[in-house]
Amino acid sequence: MRLAGRLASEVLDFLEPHVKPGITTNQLDQLAHDYMVNEQKTIPAPLNYAPNGYKPYPKSICTSINHQVCHGIPSDKALKKGDIVNIDITVIKDGWHGDTSRMFVVGEASIAARRLCQLTFEAMWHGIMQVKPGAHLGDIGWAIQKFAESNGYSIVREFCGHGIGQGFHEDPQVLHYARPGTLDELVPGMIFTIEPMINAGRRDIKELGDGWTIVTRDHSLSAQWEHTVLVTPTGYEVLTLSEGSPALPSFVTTTCC
Repeated sequence: MRLAGRLASEVLDFLEPHVKPGITTNQLDQLAHDYMVNEQKTIPAPLNYAPNGYKPYPKSICTSINHQVCHGIPSDKALKKGDIVNIDITVIKDGWHGDTSRMFVVGEASIAARRLCQLTFEAMWHGIMQVKPGAHLGDIGWAIQKFAESNGYSIVREFCGHGIGQGFHEDPQVLHYARPGTLDELVPGMIFTIEPMINAGRRDIKELGDGWTIVTRDHSLSAQWEHTVLVTPTGYEVLTLSEGSPALPSFVTTTCC
């Protein structure tokens, strides 16, 4: 899981210099696919992924732009200056899944857009810092919800983090809103994603006709960050880090404890 997690993060490192005005998300998808398959010898987990009730996902990555919340399908539409885009990567290496996502600002974006991206990043880390044996999943959700709502944002509730390992999506579900001290107790060895989706406007969402892309109902901007986290005997270890990972927020002192 450590190897799969690092490789997933390295795909984002590889893509970062390409995320510029004028590139299409289809081009980013092809770059990522070729890098995963040819360089890393990994399998892009999203490609043809088809959970119950869904048609197969047609691409190797997810690219969610501006008011798209998650599961955006790459297309021939070019990114433009001022866009924000979440790129979500999941690789399979030797049967194990590594899952992570980052926000990218295309060129220069508005102060509001950059603030949303930064505070969503910080919200994820507020959640990660709750992870330790004896804590509860509700502690993670509460830390994220409290931080986001105190800054005037809303939490998407229909999608959540998830257990991960040899399966792409496993138990438990990791809500990004909750009451402290509720839901499953954390024990060493558990591995799950923390991936808050935070909207600048209302939390209401809808699904587009492609059967995958989720957008905000009020067309407000949405941001998401994701890490895969291991519960250690004394705290947490973030498994989806690489040399190009963004700098930690000032209140975070360690990625492994």
